[in-house]
Amino acid sequence: WGLLLFASINSAEIFLLLRAKDLGMSDASVVGLYIFYNLIFALLAYPLGRLSDTMGMKRIFLLGLALFAITYLGMALLSSTAAIIALFFVYGGFAAATDGLAKAWISKVCGPREKAVGLGTFAGLQSLSLLLASVWAGLLWDIAGPMIVFLLTAGLSVPVGLYFLLKVKEIDLTEKL
Repeated sequence: WGLLLFASINSAEIFLLLRAKDLGMSDASVVGLYIFYNLIFALLAYPLGRLSDTMGMKRIFLLGLALFAITYLGMALLSSTAAIIALFFVYGGFAAATDGLAKAWISKVCGPREKAVGLGTFAGLQSLSLLLASVWAGLLWDIAGPMIVFLLTAGLSVPVGLYFLLKVKEIDLTEKL
């Protein structure tokens, strides 16, 4: 439930790209930012996954949530090109710290015979949550502007992080089901 709670505030990456464009970056630079984000995500996914094997999934996931909050807060408050590039680096770290871990977490929580159903159900509900989060972000962007969208999203990530910190137990990936 915590993963879906987070998905309900995590709108599509297009809002980050629109913010970069809104701050004056060219179309080519915005495309470059998206490529850069994906490169950082790809480069950090394995080391952060290995780190989660030793430090625990919960800690690395919480690190990812913190990186998410930093990215969204930065998108609200910073406007220089260098800051935006740095925030896309941070956002790549967020994705690397959370994407694979969420799937591993679901796989571990589900029994061996329910993994496919669990992962499929989670993917479907996560997609619906992303759609709803993106709709409210888009509406809020039109009504109040991008700064409010990013501040609200960063702010909402704090109670989600607290939920994981206080309510979610660590998952032991070495334990056999």
